[in-house]
Amino acid sequence: MIFNQPMGGNEMPRFGGKSTLFRLPSVNSAKDLDVCFVGVPLDIGTSNRSGARMGPREVRAESSLLRPFNMATGAAPFESLQVADIGDIAINAFNLSDTIRRIEVAYDEILENDVVPISIGGDHTMSYPILRAIAKKHGPVALIHIDAHADVGVHMFGEPVAHGTVFRRAYEDELINPNLTFQIGLRGTGYSPDDFNWSRSKGFTVVTGEECYGKSLEELMVTISDRIGDHKVYISFDIDGLDPSVAPGTGTPEIGGLTAQQGLQIIRGCKGLNVVGGDVVEVSPPYDVSGNTALVGANLLFEMLCILPGVKYHNK
Repeated sequence: MIFNQPMGGNEMPRFGGKSTLFRLPSVNSAKDLDVCFVGVPLDIGTSNRSGARMGPREVRAESSLLRPFNMATGAAPFESLQVADIGDIAINAFNLSDTIRRIEVAYDEILENDVVPISIGGDHTMSYPILRAIAKKHGPVALIHIDAHADVGVHMFGEPVAHGTVFRRAYEDELINPNLTFQIGLRGTGYSPDDFNWSRSKGFTVVTGEECYGKSLEELMVTISDRIGDHKVYISFDIDGLDPSVAPGTGTPEIGGLTAQQGLQIIRGCKGLNVVGGDVVEVSPPYDVSGNTALVGANLLFEMLCILPGVKYHNK
């Protein structure tokens, strides 16, 4: 079988050519793919700084720097998986509820195929309709959620679904297994202890940013992996889980966040799990003219690809 390959830097300079994630082929559907990358250019669910609608385009642009082999882990995903970029979901830029419906319908169609969707955000609202589609196919999933915020609000300005309510709605709709839900990196100011305690009261495991200070997260991920076992799992990585010194281009930055290395440890610690989907959200390019936040997002997406079942590994 011939697998899709990213365009090499000697075929076309990395600043040229089509703008797809990792310079992969662009296709119109997930048919015959093992993994598809999907853009969700959404930011009408944000409550502070906008701009995440530009995330998918900028993450794709910065991803041109990445090469197909993971030097740290030995993963060579494009040697064993059929991967392509299937483009963006056509959202309704003026209507959040219709956009949520559109996303769910699009992912229902994607998941008619035996494929793992990895999504490029876009604000965190998008994870709710994606999880609705995922749960229809796979049932309630384990969740590894990296974020500065728990996103378990009752509502936002009267809206039941927005980027700060996603995981309360996911819990209420039984899209996630609460006893296998892990929220890592939560921190910052809040309105009351309930901002994090609601999660704990439902069985979620909360690992605050302060608990991660100055330490490797490899041991934490061994514990999480052992608990999840062979359950199907979804990974949702809000870029503001990382410290603003690493990823300033986001709508709701919080100081005291995870390092880039800790972000890598979390995703690499998911190797061996039955990952059925994932996303990187809340990259807001207007707040980082260097492009570094989008580059970090691209690297996190590549690491998610590298830990999926079926990836070929080379001995280092």
